[in-house]
Amino acid sequence: MESLREILLCGNGGVISLVGAGGKTSLMFRIAREVSNAGESVLTTTTTRIMWPDKKQSSEIFLAATPKLVIEKASVLIKNNLHLTAASARVGDGEKLVGFESAAIDEFQRSGRFRWIVVEADGAANKWIKVPAAHEPVIPKCTDRIIGVVGLKAVGKPLTAQWVFRPEHYSKLTGLEPGTPVTVESVATSILDPEGILKGAPPQAMRYIFLNLAGDMQLLERGRELARRLCRHGRRSNLKRVIIGHARDNPAVLEYFDIQ
Repeated sequence: MESLREILLCGNGGVISLVGAGGKTSLMFRIAREVSNAGESVLTTTTTRIMWPDKKQSSEIFLAATPKLVIEKASVLIKNNLHLTAASARVGDGEKLVGFESAAIDEFQRSGRFRWIVVEADGAANKWIKVPAAHEPVIPKCTDRIIGVVGLKAVGKPLTAQWVFRPEHYSKLTGLEPGTPVTVESVATSILDPEGILKGAPPQAMRYIFLNLAGDMQLLERGRELARRLCRHGRRSNLKRVIIGHARDNPAVLEYFDIQ
């Protein structure tokens, strides 16, 4: 099976924005590891907040208050480490990193310092699925690949705050009653609706869906059912490819489907 790099990163570089819920951070650092292992430079960062990465996720993390400082520091650090993680500040007793405004990501891209920039552009408080609020997601204009992430473990769980980030938004968009089980049909709606997880995607951005946490045969079958629905209706949302996998496992990609 092909790697994430082979399936997602055709071309000579670009900006990848991750939105949705259910494993964006794991996916970001998995992509970065594959890219840097292939000898390509990559910056991981966020337009929201992320937890401070561990050494396995990113061994070179630095803080810089402005885009100019990020680029200056990166020009030195990248000589010894192809994968860098940058943030503007550290908060919450040092456990969280604050990212940058979307305009700063545009500056990073224009600098030409990094072949790839991977941005976590949405928050989800470690829940498995979400529908964005009015102010979300925060997607840089220079994004040329957007990946909507869904945690397959959400299917069948009650539509409550325990499993779903801001369940009231999910209920309003999909029509699913609070407290009832999350269905494959409702997840498809949360992806395909213009106000769903891909809301605000730049017109030029290629759109992918990563169905994460397919850790057993039951979850894989849920992913296949959802992928079939997306393949039937995905053209109206300009989806390019649906991927089923598990960002923390090997292989990370189990199956993928092109939208015809």
